Amino acid sequence: MSEIVNEAWRKYLIQLQSHPLRTKAITSGVLAGCSDAIAQKISGIKKLQLRRLLLIMLYGFGYGGPFGHFLHKLMDIIFKGKKDNKTIAKKVLLEQLTSSPWNNMLFMMYYGLVVEGRPWNLVKSKVRKDYPSIQLTAWKFWPIVGWVNYQYMPLQFRVLFHSFVASCWAIFLNLKARSGVIKQA
Repeated sequence: MSEIVNEAWRKYLIQLQSHPLRTKAITSGVLAGCSDAIAQKISGIKKLQLRRLLLIMLYGFGYGGPFGHFLHKLMDIIFKGKKDNKTIAKKVLLEQLTSSPWNNMLFMMYYGLVVEGRPWNLVKSKVRKDYPSIQLTAWKFWPIVGWVNYQYMPLQFRVLFHSFVASCWAIFLNLKARSGVIKQA
């Protein structure tokens, strides 16, 4: 079994080296899809909602992976590849003040408009209501992930690491939302 895993990892690394953007996009899409399938199961959905799953995968493939790819390249250009604690703190701060709010807002709009198919006025209302608490929660968790990412992950693995943690985070949020529903019932 370990030979199969080692061979798969070797081939993944070759693809990551040869086609970094494509590989990160596919990885992000697959992880987003896995996360949504698990979230659907946890939330009690009996039959997998394939349309929802594919739209979440599309988001990871078309936006999440490519955005992360270019964000981390840009951060290394801005900060000239430095990895000292002061530079890492600046990277995390910049990421949390720019891409974090943008990504949360964009995902909420995508999910409401595209995945759920809700009209703009309902999505806008939901974003106004939920965005502040979602962003504040993100600021409690994601700076730690950002620090680990910039401190310990080589550039080529940052999107993979971030996508994996984002998948786990999405499952956690779904459980939290689910437990809130149960407590209110």
